[in-house]
Amino acid sequence: MPRRTLIVVGHPDPSPDRLCSGLAQAYAEGAEQAGHVVRRVDLATLDFPMLRTMQEFEHGAVPDSLKEAAEAIVWAEHIVFVFPLWLGTMPALLKAFLEQVLRPGTAFAYPDKVGGFTRTLIRGRSARIVVTMGMPSILYRLWFLGHGIAGMRRSILHFVGIRPMRETLFGMVAGASDATRAKWIEQMRRLGERAR
Repeated sequence: MPRRTLIVVGHPDPSPDRLCSGLAQAYAEGAEQAGHVVRRVDLATLDFPMLRTMQEFEHGAVPDSLKEAAEAIVWAEHIVFVFPLWLGTMPALLKAFLEQVLRPGTAFAYPDKVGGFTRTLIRGRSARIVVTMGMPSILYRLWFLGHGIAGMRRSILHFVGIRPMRETLFGMVAGASDATRAKWIEQMRRLGERAR
């Protein structure tokens, strides 16, 4: 069954030669060939401010430059985040983006009364987190416990109701051979076909 799929490329470098860009493109191609409807947001091409106060987060508006991206998150049934691991977690640009678009009124609502529960407004969407890194991915999972991705999964995406969530990690990317990269690209294309 066709799914509305949003791909968010979180690499701060806009170069199409980046592995993250190639992985995102392969996913999009596979999804479109299988009949899924795809939108793509490349954060490196957007200019938006960072949030600096709680007041701004809770009561400010999504910046004009991000309104289309925020609408795409609401539109999507499946969201794919593709980014490099920087200092053990997502690049600051991706974190700043999520703070802007997953704010109260868009992604969740505070309780109506004291002691109530926060309500999610975008429940029912699934996600895939795709991360490239310099270290072996097994080391990141076992030694570092995937802490940066776990924070994104638990404290951001689960909080606003996005689940189930799957992960794809590509390690040792700097020294990867052309054959290995081609295998990764094909893996992403197959995931795109299933919109998973």
